[in-house]
Amino acid sequence: MQIPVPASSPAAGATLRQDARTIGLVGLAHGTSHFFHMLLPPLFPAFIRDFGLSYSELGLLVTIFFVVSGIGQALAGFLVDRVGARPVLFLALGLFVASALMAATAHGYVGLMLASALAGLGNSPFHPVDFTILNKRVSPPRLGHAFSVHGITGNLGWAAGPVFMAGLTAATGSWRIAAAAAGGVALLVLVVQVLNREAIDDRASNWAHESKAGITDLPEEHPMAFLKLPSVWLCFAFFFWTTAALTAIQSFASPALQQMYGLPLTVTAFVVTGYMLCGAAGMVIGGFLVTRIQRLERTIGYAMAASAGLLLLTGTGWLPGLAAAAAASLAGFGTGLAGPSRDMLIKRAAPPGATGRVYGTVYSGLDIGFALAAPLFGALLDHGQPNSVFHGAALMMLLGVMSASMVGLRIARGRAVPVLAT
Repeated sequence: MQIPVPASSPAAGATLRQDARTIGLVGLAHGTSHFFHMLLPPLFPAFIRDFGLSYSELGLLVTIFFVVSGIGQALAGFLVDRVGARPVLFLALGLFVASALMAATAHGYVGLMLASALAGLGNSPFHPVDFTILNKRVSPPRLGHAFSVHGITGNLGWAAGPVFMAGLTAATGSWRIAAAAAGGVALLVLVVQVLNREAIDDRASNWAHESKAGITDLPEEHPMAFLKLPSVWLCFAFFFWTTAALTAIQSFASPALQQMYGLPLTVTAFVVTGYMLCGAAGMVIGGFLVTRIQRLERTIGYAMAASAGLLLLTGTGWLPGLAAAAAASLAGFGTGLAGPSRDMLIKRAAPPGATGRVYGTVYSGLDIGFALAAPLFGALLDHGQPNSVFHGAALMMLLGVMSASMVGLRIARGRAVPVLAT
């Protein structure tokens, strides 16, 4: 006897309203996770003042966050596939609340390290959780736009973090109040998710892509077989290099611009916000391109090469100060444009029932990129080389272009896994 497909299943033709609700809730959660990437970095000047920390020590806080998140993300993928995405999402948001309270009550470097570790643990499940819910509940024709919205909300979270933390610190005169308020944000999002829990119930729907022929060549009985897919590791490498570039901009572009161009903090603090907003604009366009262009890796390569050029130009010191800040911000457009295409490739590489594992493994490249790059770029600033922040970020972007090009080369030569052919 065949079990009827639930009316709300994407396989049965989900309505626009149902899809939009799920996409919105997942986007809200994803934006919150990126917001908590920026829990501590906007407060670095206050930590230097109150605790006498160096940029290298501050970079280590970023490393702790992403080491914990990277290890946890790969493991969280298996947990999501076993117990479901929704309860793991609730736990992750609770950990964000705990990390914010730890930061607000920290009295030294150890307390900040604990806050960073808790935030990293909370961050770890989000990509396996998010993409499991989207792939199971959103109808296939809207998946490209779902991935675009997912990326946009992440960038908006990154953009909102510095403004919220630095702005509230300036308004109240206390970075502790800002940290506590961030915990309130996570708590509010948790309440919203719980009240709308039926829309993110990944157990209630079929896989949106499971009926497509040729979707996987992996035997279902081998849970680790996905690690044999070259596409998984090429996407991992793409994440690693592009995230290393993002780390340079996100954590150290502001002080680097201050040192190179003498710009005030009130200006340089908004460079990260501008970078993320430009990235969000790129993702809007990328969400349409992903369903219209065959060789997506070429678009990715051109866009990211242009972004690398802007960062190289910023690092030369030739531009006027405000023009340099604008160029660094505009570089976010290229990485944003690449996002939906990247996520669609990963989706096609994931066999039904293994989405959590695949996304957990691939997205751990993001965490490792953050973890390794943060102390490196922090040390460059400590040694008086602010221009190297931008030149290093440009180099990392170009290495990311090479990773994307390798995917395209495999497709062109017919050696790619069939699910990656577009």
